Amino acid sequence: MHANIILVGTGHILEKSVREVEEVIDREKPDVVAVELCAARYDALQGKVEEVQVKEVLAGGKPFLMLTHWLLAYVQRKMGNELGIEPGADMMMAIKKAEEFGCQIALVDRPIQITMQRFWKKMKFLEKLKMVFSILFAIFHMGRGADGGDDGKNELSLGGGFTSKGVVVDLDRITDEDVVSQLVEELREFSPGAATALLDERDAYIAGSLLELSQQLPVKEVPDASSDLLDQNASHTRERTIVAVVGAGHVAGIKKLFDHPEQIPSKEDLCSIPTKRFNLSLKNLLVAGLGTALVVVLLAFFFSGMTFEDLLQVFFWWFIINGTLSAAGVVLARGHPLSVLTAFCVAWLTSLNPLLAAGWFAGLAEAYMRKPSAEDVKGMMNTESLRELRDNKLFKVILVAALANIGSIIGTLVGAYVVLQVLDINIDTIWEGLQSVF
Repeated sequence: MHANIILVGTGHILEKSVREVEEVIDREKPDVVAVELCAARYDALQGKVEEVQVKEVLAGGKPFLMLTHWLLAYVQRKMGNELGIEPGADMMMAIKKAEEFGCQIALVDRPIQITMQRFWKKMKFLEKLKMVFSILFAIFHMGRGADGGDDGKNELSLGGGFTSKGVVVDLDRITDEDVVSQLVEELREFSPGAATALLDERDAYIAGSLLELSQQLPVKEVPDASSDLLDQNASHTRERTIVAVVGAGHVAGIKKLFDHPEQIPSKEDLCSIPTKRFNLSLKNLLVAGLGTALVVVLLAFFFSGMTFEDLLQVFFWWFIINGTLSAAGVVLARGHPLSVLTAFCVAWLTSLNPLLAAGWFAGLAEAYMRKPSAEDVKGMMNTESLRELRDNKLFKVILVAALANIGSIIGTLVGAYVVLQVLDINIDTIWEGLQSVF
């Protein structure tokens, strides 16, 4: 490891980590304090938020991604409340001490938006469902093992956590290497893709940032205390010192990459998000969706032997089932009546086209009526209970979009079954045909 980089592995909700950060910076008096933050997370800790772009929030699978992001943040806040400490207090202490000593502050983590997008894309569908339900289970079963309990241990139970077995963390040892390794392996077992995005890629990004920072810093001229007192100009040079405050789970990976810097991918590779090959504007999506849906209906009419009465009957059931279940999702989210009506009217069409989603339209309708602001962004990330979220306008928009999409997916499956029954098509025959083809 580079001699001028001092890694401090912390637990983001541990008082002992806050004290350790303070002690190390006081002792080392570094030239640079590097923190495991990106610009967005740094601004969030400072209480700064940007105006929300609702269309960006609703694009692609972002409603589910943002819900997961909020749930993870909520778990951390709840753990902090159990321990009586604000999440991120270790980073805030590092920033405070850096300002006190006049040190340079370096933000060395990958942008959180990119991390969350890559994290979401690397997880399989069932892993996403399991993660959401595991987090919810952890929220409702989290508890503090009081100091001086039956076994005298200072523990925190995370309920189901990332596994069905549950996780009980010894708070006095949470930053120990063996405990960290155990928690990391739990995550890898749960989802290798998620572990890659949340840990391995960020290890590489942080290690690369620290090495770049170390190389860019000029050497420092300091007085030579061992020289003759008569020689007033005697001095020597030394490398500038960097204290890097990072989560304990990143320390081992960063150290390994310090020894093998050739294994660090470029930041372009670590920050790349698959680009769309066409413009996903709402107008273009609507045009493409209408065209595709029309083609599907016409092909079904002309080549399946359907009568016009059959076509009307199929359309009626498809419209009612998809619309009702998608609208039910909006009702469950306690959405505005206009959002409910929007989901009901568009679900039949969006279910026929992978480029469209009922939640986009229902979410835009909800946003039009609720008009979320930057304060709602801040409020959503700082709420202390699920009950408080009910009045948050941004969360309501996201929940409406997510549940409208889920309702539409269920409606598509149920609607397809009903349509096959209406047309007296044997599902077993279709399955046998597919098997013969593949």
